[in-house]
Amino acid sequence: MLIVHNYQRINEFISSNSLWSCIMIALDPIEALANLRHEFGEHGGVNMSIEASSTFTVVDSTTMPEIFAGRKGPETGGCYLYGRHFNPTVYNLGRQLAALEGTEAAYCSASGMGAISAVILALCNSGDHVVASNTIYGGTWALLNDFMPAKTGVQTSFVDSTDLEAVAAAITPQTRLLYVESMSNPTLRIVNIPALSRIAKDAGIPLVVDNTFAPLVLSPARLGADIVVHSLTKFIGGASDLIGGAVCASADFIGSLMDLHIGPLMILGPTMDPTVAASVALRIPHLPLRMAAHGDRALALAQRTAALGVPVSYPGLPEHPDHALFERLRHPDYGYGGLLTIDAGSEAKAMALMNTLQNEHQFGYVAVSLGYFDTLMSCSASSTSSEMPEDALATAAISRGLVRMAVGYTGSLEQRWTQLEAALRSTALA
Repeated sequence: MLIVHNYQRINEFISSNSLWSCIMIALDPIEALANLRHEFGEHGGVNMSIEASSTFTVVDSTTMPEIFAGRKGPETGGCYLYGRHFNPTVYNLGRQLAALEGTEAAYCSASGMGAISAVILALCNSGDHVVASNTIYGGTWALLNDFMPAKTGVQTSFVDSTDLEAVAAAITPQTRLLYVESMSNPTLRIVNIPALSRIAKDAGIPLVVDNTFAPLVLSPARLGADIVVHSLTKFIGGASDLIGGAVCASADFIGSLMDLHIGPLMILGPTMDPTVAASVALRIPHLPLRMAAHGDRALALAQRTAALGVPVSYPGLPEHPDHALFERLRHPDYGYGGLLTIDAGSEAKAMALMNTLQNEHQFGYVAVSLGYFDTLMSCSASSTSSEMPEDALATAAISRGLVRMAVGYTGSLEQRWTQLEAALRSTALA
């Protein structure tokens, strides 16, 4: 007897309902996610099943050529081919992330850089051009500034993404995409996504937005972005125990990433493992609670730190240069994000502050990354932005003493504030 899997029936329903994608895109992200909770595991479990197979069978051998030709797939007959191509568990996680970001489709990669690299390689050919923000994650900067020119001949112009005239002026006939971060790493500047979308559309190129720092807080696709990427390692993962990435975009673009001839995810192979996908899927329902908790704690600590006269930057503070813009763009239920920065004035003072917070007060950990339930601290210029030379750091306004603090929500507010205040005073910053 042939067993028809639940995920096949779900996909057949989606394929037959042309309104489904439009409905999911139009909904608020939380409403869209809630509408996906009717999905069951293969045997009726409340959680999705983990499909661990590396390869997939077909009932009729004539179906195999149809899959290789691209005429059959997950949404056209519930057909799967190979684990490096679409996997049912990863595919269903992609549908959750598409609902979260308000896109037609999404698929997951083995890391955030895998997602970013796949998007850029899908959009660019040898000799093409990219316009990118001059304040982005150091790994992305190295990909665009070093790797792509050396390996593919693709060049990048880095511009201040908050300067709309500079962005428009940097676009050339060879430009294939505009790349920005919704909240810049590590300076926490907010980009005007609707305005950048208009610039990109006028130039006939896609706007690609890395939304790793602000899931739920900002919805780039709903604001005009064409492609949204994430490092799932951070807030969406939430426990610093897994590595993953995601691309959220149109169904056609996601399909192009899996093309058997030139699809970067298929050919280069950085797709997500299904066990990781199942783990990520269990964290998405409580992402709203976690983002709100991160935002509440970060805002309170930023306000109290600012009151001491310490140079702190946080988008929720009225003095932040993009506070008014952020108020217009953000979802009001999730605060202003879970990151703040403190400029200690020098690298030595930054190191002293972090050492004191970690080793004397148990306030958090000196570690890169973000989105963890405990606070993680790093000196960006010598860690996550260390790929950038001094002139690029200066242009991006990343000082040597800048401490990036990914604020956790463990402990009480008063406990954590007492620890932070003591460390600020003992290191002569307050």
